[in-house]
Amino acid sequence: MPLKIFTSTRADGSMKSVIGDEKDKVDQSRKDFLIRNNIQPDNATLVRVAYEGNNYCRYKTIDNTSKGDGITKQSTIISDALVVNKLNHALFLPLADCIGAVLYEPTRNILMVSHLGRQNLEQNGGTSCVEYLTKQHKLNPVNIIVWLSPAAGKTNYPLFAFDNCSLHELATKQLMDAGIIKKNINISPIDSSIDKNYYSHSNFVKGMQSDDGRFAIVAIII
Repeated sequence: MPLKIFTSTRADGSMKSVIGDEKDKVDQSRKDFLIRNNIQPDNATLVRVAYEGNNYCRYKTIDNTSKGDGITKQSTIISDALVVNKLNHALFLPLADCIGAVLYEPTRNILMVSHLGRQNLEQNGGTSCVEYLTKQHKLNPVNIIVWLSPAAGKTNYPLFAFDNCSLHELATKQLMDAGIIKKNINISPIDSSIDKNYYSHSNFVKGMQSDDGRFAIVAIII
C-alpha cells in the first residue's frame, strides 16, 4: 500500500505548538521525526486545530503550494482536517488525548487527516469529515479505509455526554453512520492515557503527568 502512517512517542520529543523559548526545540523535534521516517519537512503540512469559536468541523483541501506550512514555514491554515490528492505530501497532526483519523481512498489516492476530539465528536465530526470527502471529492465511503490513532480510553477519559463511551467507540459509530464499512476501520489498541510512551493532556491536568507535551501522527502517500 502506498499509504504510510507514522506515530511519534515521548522518545521523539514533544510536538506541541508553543511560542517563546521552546519553539525552536519543538520545531526541530517535528523536523527530526519526519526525517527519521524519510519525509522531507518541506513536503509536510501541519494540521493546526484552533479552539476559538464554536465550529470544530472545518475541512480544507490543499495542494502543493501548502507544502511546508506550519513545518518549515509560518502556519497559515487552521482546519480540523486537511485533504491532499498528490503523492509525497505529508499531513502532520499533533495530538493530546484525541484521535488522529487517517482516511484513505486507494483507487483515487485521496488522503485526509482529521482531528477527532471531544468537541469535534459532539458536533458529529466523524460523520462530517466523511461527508466532506463524498461531496467535495465524489468518493464512495465504502471504498475509504480508516486508521484511528492512539487516544485516551474510557477509563481515564469517558465521554459523559455519550453514556461514558470512549473516543474510539464514538468515532467508529459516526464513521459507520457516514457509510464507512466496519472492516475498513482499523483502531490502534493503545490507550495514550495509560501507555507512558505517549503524552496525555488530561493526565497533565490531573497531575498524573509532569509535562504537557503532544505526540503526533503523520500520513503520506508515496
